[in-house]
Amino acid sequence: MSVKPEHYDVIRKPIITEKATLASEANAVVFQVAMDASKPMIKEAVENLFGVKVKAVNTSITKGKVKKFRGHTGRRVDVKKAYVTLEEGNAIDVSTGL
Repeated sequence: MSVKPEHYDVIRKPIITEKATLASEANAVVFQVAMDASKPMIKEAVENLFGVKVKAVNTSITKGKVKKFRGHTGRRVDVKKAYVTLEEGNAIDVSTGL
């Protein structure tokens, strides 16, 4: 398996929140991914970058909030998250870098 530069464009960064920590107990890892990334692209990128076997990929899109700052209305960006469930015996340590 070779790591392609496109894999780094698909997986943006790991998400470390309370909900993501609870998901890690079910052998899942949460990543922020590119908006145009599909589930097969995410699966291939995670398997090649981290050297693990992926069981399932679930995605969700969080719409950006409308906020006001100094009287001006602005909008935060939309974020796509991928909940990647790993096969038994595989693990990813998101606290370390690539």
